[in-house]
Amino acid sequence: MPKVEITIPEHLEMQIAQMVERGEFVNREEAIEDLLSTGIKAYKTSGPMDEDEAGTGGTGLEDDGMMGHDDEYVF
Repeated sequence: MPKVEITIPEHLEMQIAQMVERGEFVNREEAIEDLLSTGIKAYKTSGPMDEDEAGTGGTGLEDDGMMGHDDEYVF
């Protein structure tokens, strides 16, 4: 399996760590793989929006900075 290195905001790392601690995932690797997979499936289901449809420059994100946080990823 290919390896990928990413940098994420600290608050996302803390959320992933909490999910692992609660037993929702076996470890960080499984959590990140499953969360990315879920996000990709959701993206494919909803698909990218055209600029005219989105009203947000084609990002499909809320006007107030991705649900109020500039560095928050919403899946």
